Amino acid sequence: MEASFEEFVRSRGPALLRYAHLLCGDAGRAEDLVQDALVKVHRRWSASADLTTPFAYTRRAVTNEYLSWRRRLANHELPSMVPDRAVAPAGDRVADRDLVWSVIRDLPRRQRVVVVLRYYEDLGDREIAGVLGVAEGTVRSLASRAFAALREHPELTEVQPRPRRVTQEQP
Repeated sequence: MEASFEEFVRSRGPALLRYAHLLCGDAGRAEDLVQDALVKVHRRWSASADLTTPFAYTRRAVTNEYLSWRRRLANHELPSMVPDRAVAPAGDRVADRDLVWSVIRDLPRRQRVVVVLRYYEDLGDREIAGVLGVAEGTVRSLASRAFAALREHPELTEVQPRPRRVTQEQP
């Protein structure tokens, strides 16, 4: 591996930060996740031959930090000045997106990781299983439970799909 750790962080840091933000839903916590993961990766950077895919390795480190029981016990901070959801007119796409993210934020951590890796990182079941260190069947099970929870969530069932514009064909 030719790239230095600093070059890696400079080039791939924003993608790691985006991934962490999608996992935890908070920019400050995302920065902490990435920083803690990068500290652990840095310790192994020069001595490790298994860093042939440093981004995948570091993404897994970020995931492990997010799922860590220590972090869950230590992280009970809730911002008091920031509203839970953005206030926007009904039917606004931003409001719908914020609603969906607030519901996704309530999913159990491993289910949320699966949703983020599948739809925002565009990974398949095999790659997600590698990140989580589980079998592919476990990934499918976690995804199934996450989607069931999203389908059954009362706030999402109230959201009506927007009618599609129908264009009339001209003869």
